[in-house]
Amino acid sequence: MVLKIERVTEGCVLGEGPHWDSQNQVLYFVDILGKSLLKYNPSTSKVSKVSVAPNEPSIIIPLAGKTDQFLITLNNELVVITWDGESDTITKNETLYSEPNGNKFNDGKCDASGRLWTGTYGTPPEDITTIPPVGTLYSLNAQRQLIPHVGEIRASNGLAFNDKTQKMYYIDTLKGTVDQFDLDVVQGKVSERKVWFTLKEHNVPGFPDGMTIDTDGNLWVAVFEGSRIIKVDGSKPETLLDTIEMPARQVTSLAFGGPNLDELYATTGTFAFGGDKPEPPVNGATYRITGLGVKGAPAVRFKLN
Repeated sequence: MVLKIERVTEGCVLGEGPHWDSQNQVLYFVDILGKSLLKYNPSTSKVSKVSVAPNEPSIIIPLAGKTDQFLITLNNELVVITWDGESDTITKNETLYSEPNGNKFNDGKCDASGRLWTGTYGTPPEDITTIPPVGTLYSLNAQRQLIPHVGEIRASNGLAFNDKTQKMYYIDTLKGTVDQFDLDVVQGKVSERKVWFTLKEHNVPGFPDGMTIDTDGNLWVAVFEGSRIIKVDGSKPETLLDTIEMPARQVTSLAFGGPNLDELYATTGTFAFGGDKPEPPVNGATYRITGLGVKGAPAVRFKLN
């Protein structure tokens, strides 16, 4: 199959957090600066949208065993909401946790047990490259316990889990690397952090943002301000396997989807950066990439007792 990149949605200021719902065959994602939650249905090409203004969301993850219930972030809060995926209103059910330092949550995903891993960043100054190292990587379990794991993070971002090797991959965007942890899913602990891939060493421009993993254990990393997605070897450090040149400059995050989980969805932004703002509709769109010859694993829903 020939590689194909197609634009399936438009209009986000900062598209992020794609989550493919295998149960309903739809893609959920957020527009952080557009302060909204979105759903894309490939079978109808319909995009549904609901505002959560004045708050900024960064993730939307369905709840295990529930219908129309989601875990989302609203600035520094982790919140459970009800949304039918069609209407322009949500119901806020419960605030599970407020980040104690007031920092905003960013990217987040669930491990195989349904535990959420998510991190924070401090209030960005005018130049986001000078965000101070005040963020934290947390996990949130089914008992509503928010547990800190790593501190001094500048911009907590992409996460991916390899269940076979018991590894977790993690990105602090301004560090410029993809890092690897040993992961104990049962205990909900990470250890032995090490740099796995360094963008500058491979002359990759831009910043590592969101990422996902395929069933071969290789990482797919969105490169913000780099107009590309890179494929990184998951078995050998500092090994770049492939590059996909993208129409949009600010590629923000990735998720495998489709009936066979062989389609790669990519969110993008039109965020003003370095005095320049990339123009829509190419920027701020969601893209579907087919013909990669790989598959992803089903995204895990958040488990809440």
